[in-house]
Amino acid sequence: MYEQLVAINDQCVEESLSRQVLDEGSRYHGGVTDPVNGIAWASHGGTPMVMALWAAALINPDSRYYHNEELLSRLEYGAEFLLRFQHADGSISPGWTNMHSPPDTAFVAGGLAQVHELLEAHLEGWEQLEKAAGLIRLFLIRTAPVLLTGGCHTPNHRWVLTAALGFLYRLTGKEELKDRAEAWLAEGMDCTEDGEWTERSNGIYNGVSDIVLYYAAEQLNRPELLEPVRRNLRMMAYLIHPDGEVVTDYSGRQDYGVRHDLSGYFLISRLMEHMDRDPLFAALADAAGQAIVHPGWLPNNAMIGYLRYPQLRERRVQPSPLPDRYRVMINRHFDRGQYLRQLESAGHYGRIYHSRLHTDFGAPVGRQRDGQTSLTVMAETDSFLSLRHGAVRLLGVRLASSFEPGYVKMNTLEELPGRYRLAGHEAKGYYGPLPRTALPQTAAGGGTSPWYLLPHHLREMTHEQHHRAEADLTADEEGFRLRVQCREPEGMMTQISFVFGGETAFAGEGLFPADESGGVLFWKQGGVRCSAGTDWIEMEGGQHGHWAKALNNTGFPAGCRTLVVNLMTPYDWTFTLRLSPKEGCGNHE
Repeated sequence: MYEQLVAINDQCVEESLSRQVLDEGSRYHGGVTDPVNGIAWASHGGTPMVMALWAAALINPDSRYYHNEELLSRLEYGAEFLLRFQHADGSISPGWTNMHSPPDTAFVAGGLAQVHELLEAHLEGWEQLEKAAGLIRLFLIRTAPVLLTGGCHTPNHRWVLTAALGFLYRLTGKEELKDRAEAWLAEGMDCTEDGEWTERSNGIYNGVSDIVLYYAAEQLNRPELLEPVRRNLRMMAYLIHPDGEVVTDYSGRQDYGVRHDLSGYFLISRLMEHMDRDPLFAALADAAGQAIVHPGWLPNNAMIGYLRYPQLRERRVQPSPLPDRYRVMINRHFDRGQYLRQLESAGHYGRIYHSRLHTDFGAPVGRQRDGQTSLTVMAETDSFLSLRHGAVRLLGVRLASSFEPGYVKMNTLEELPGRYRLAGHEAKGYYGPLPRTALPQTAAGGGTSPWYLLPHHLREMTHEQHHRAEADLTADEEGFRLRVQCREPEGMMTQISFVFGGETAFAGEGLFPADESGGVLFWKQGGVRCSAGTDWIEMEGGQHGHWAKALNNTGFPAGCRTLVVNLMTPYDWTFTLRLSPKEGCGNHE
């Protein structure tokens, strides 16, 4: 893997050099432009990330750029650019989102602190690195004020800030940096016993939390911080599709439903493999290594990791096979209810700014693999079911209703012998007039009384209505049966959508285009074959109880092909899913 990383890093160096701005009259001089928007950013995926690639090549005798003076000049230009784009308070602004951002500064600082460490260690062999190392050190020292005072938006940002504070503490010895890190850690770890982080982000932020907590444990001498990291890595072994894609169908962040692989887990898996001599971590590292096409953004750069920890080049334990036949329930024993019942006592009344509460944290997830068949059943997300069978990708099954209106989240998931049972409950009522004693001054005297100034929380609820939907998924010899039910309220529009990958071909007499693009089809009756390559899923159960293409507050993802089934309440409807016989797929051997 080391040789592969060196080659990949060198390729990335060669490509990125062409994107550096060398026009001295440009405000972006020294920066490396983003290939998507053409702007040079001071963010952890921008110029600082590229600087790490260049630094790794310059100090590595196995790189073709080792001690390359032209590349060294480019690194110095990049560091000068970074200092120009660092604000007076020590922060940086990615530009597309967070201005004067403490967490984005921490992402960069945590990565460049490792780069600085490597450059300093190499000065004895090549004194020409002194200027670049000095410029990077200056940037790091200047981040101290924002790291000492700055806050965050999201749960994982706390640990990114903690790691950066730890690195800066080791660099400067200032105790207040360590104290600030300890203040973040005092909030406690947001990880279930099964290894699920708050954001349920298997594609991005789980891996971020894992690697930065490793650094925090290292820099702050807090080995107990590695326990949730271990739990998360063990959980991830059950969240991989047959082709190496990571399950993102229930994420609470931007990786939701987006294709991701294991590459972001490579460095942390290798580090934990060496620390624990764990064959499962070794297997995860190997699977992640096969997916790597780039060393990684800061502070999760695999090439920098291999240079900081040269022992990673040695294999201390042989990998065990990753599980490919299993049925597990993640968070089965997590008492989510006890925490949700404490929401009111938290004092924030459900109000949180520039982020979200993530009340879906710890919701159960059922995972089932049988060779090339991969099933996910999940609660508290728009889609409650996804299925991969060979090349066929059923990306999601979603139930929408005109009750709220929008997608119905299944609040509970129960695993039973041979099946899963899900249930979703929604309630909605009406609100009476306010007591006269509760009316504000604006409501008196016949003047203007803005709606937004009325104390709506004091209104009495009337005529509260309830919507309860259920879904049962049962395995049989040929595939699965999905039964959906709703008894009340009567006369309400419901829509069930089966979202497939864009490569899927449909065949069936009951299919009719719902729009001009052909990406959305009404499945009005009978059966349909959904195929990709030689693999297929045959489904029965089309219905067209109303004409609506989409209900309010719903939509269909671009680049996919969606089958739409329209039902009216009450309903008790069953779909059958028969899987193509394929060696290693489903129950067909």
